[in-house]
Amino acid sequence: MAGAWRSCLHGDTTARRLKPVYRLMGDPRNVAHAKKVTQEKQHKAKAAQKTRAPRPAGKGQIEQTKPTAPEENAARQEAVKPPQPADSAQSEKSQAVLSKLKELEFHSRGNIEKLAELSLTIEEELKQKSFAEAIGAVYAAQDAFQSKIVELIGAYETECARLSGSA
Repeated sequence: MAGAWRSCLHGDTTARRLKPVYRLMGDPRNVAHAKKVTQEKQHKAKAAQKTRAPRPAGKGQIEQTKPTAPEENAARQEAVKPPQPADSAQSEKSQAVLSKLKELEFHSRGNIEKLAELSLTIEEELKQKSFAEAIGAVYAAQDAFQSKIVELIGAYETECARLSGSA
């Protein structure tokens, strides 16, 4: 009895009996894996049947009818269309990028306001002209960044609208 107790303490579960349900069907993880493998095999078999060229009619085989022109066109169109999940995934990622660009623009506006306040403080209150010119240069650079990011956001919003309209 003490040996069974020790094996449970050390994580050894082989000494314990399985529940009756597991004895019949096995570990649920193994069952789920087996089910997944079976489904993948069936899917591959169906795909192979669809792509397999029709065989000439022989003994005991039923002759397959040739698809009509509209059916062939529909099959070609399905083959040409890109998968939808890729478009929706690209649209979602583009929306995330757009959101980050807007966040950058928001912070840029905040930086411009702070730089304007600092410029006034340095120029008017502290009378430090040499630093006023330096902060003016930083303000100009931030203002240029602000105008460029606003342009970029406008163009990217148009692209996101195009992507979401096609998805």
